Amino acid sequence: MSFRFSLRKNLNGNLFSLYLIGFFFSLHIALPAYINSTFLSGFVTERYVGLLYALSSLLTIVSFSMIPRVLSKFGNYKTATTLAVVGAISLVILATSHNPYIVEGAFIINFVIISLVSFNIDIFLEEFSPVRSTGKVRGTFLTFTNSAWVISALFASFILAAGNYSKIYLASAILALPVIGLLGSQFRKFKDPQYHTSSLLRTSAEVWKNKNVLDVFLMNFLLQFFYAWMVIYTPLYLYENVGFTWSEISLMFAIMLLAFPILDWPLGRLADTRFGEKEMLTIGFIIMAISTTLIIFIPGHNFLLWTCLLLGTRIGAAMVEVMSEIYFFKKVPDTSLNTLSFFRTMRPIAYLGSPILATIVLAFFDIKFLFIFLGILMLYGLRFSLTMKDTR
Repeated sequence: MSFRFSLRKNLNGNLFSLYLIGFFFSLHIALPAYINSTFLSGFVTERYVGLLYALSSLLTIVSFSMIPRVLSKFGNYKTATTLAVVGAISLVILATSHNPYIVEGAFIINFVIISLVSFNIDIFLEEFSPVRSTGKVRGTFLTFTNSAWVISALFASFILAAGNYSKIYLASAILALPVIGLLGSQFRKFKDPQYHTSSLLRTSAEVWKNKNVLDVFLMNFLLQFFYAWMVIYTPLYLYENVGFTWSEISLMFAIMLLAFPILDWPLGRLADTRFGEKEMLTIGFIIMAISTTLIIFIPGHNFLLWTCLLLGTRIGAAMVEVMSEIYFFKKVPDTSLNTLSFFRTMRPIAYLGSPILATIVLAFFDIKFLFIFLGILMLYGLRFSLTMKDTR
């Protein structure tokens, strides 16, 4: 009895530490997320900002193919800590350098590291997550991380009042310190699982054979494609074309992002106890498609209307995000490192494909038409959500 209590107490302590790490890491990455494209447009033209994201994504995909060997040699704790330190240094460079090549290089390094450290946190979380509570654990973790995105948007509004991008990057670098500290204090003695490695081609073939797992991979890709397109082009459009100030944009985004911390935990509980993921994924894609398409019809500088529609896009995205996460980890609770890393490469693959497609669209259409293309694409998610098999 005492052993079980001690084990549960230790498990809960590790999970809470991971929730805090997720919170501070999300603060760290969220603070500059929506200004990156505008900041980079000071060094490259607006049209080619997306291609810089594409290059960063390509290098991230290459890094994911190498990470299993790195983890097998150095372990998850040392790898995560080292990457977090390098990521903080890259942000300091972004804050202080005026050389276009150095800035672009630092941005690429930081972009790659964000995906890799997120993957490291996934490994910690998977090791300390009871299978029967997957929905609760993932929902709680997403509540912590997405709350950080809301706070960062409000924080950014004060820093950007003077239009000073360098302070944003310095603040982001400082926020990496609690992540590094928590990793060192709580997971220094982390016992790594046995990492089984296989080629990306073999992993892809295994995923392809399992229809339900393939469906959740493709839905996750569509969600990451949505995030990539919106993160890169929405701030550019609102600031450069519509004429909102950064204070207005930050407040708008803070309200928009409230959808995630409000919905993540209850949706996670419902996925464990009452409803299957299929229905909520379908509803989420429909909401995303409609609200994103309607953006093109907003008449100019209308703060309330913009905020409502952006909130609508994130309500749908929150439903898709939490349900796809829960479905994946329920379907493959003992997933191999390769399957998990492949699942996480959907983000860089989306960031590789979306700016390339957007650059082609922008060659023929105004930037506002990107939202129509994106809304129509989200409807394709129904092709997978309607045919998948629920876990309940």
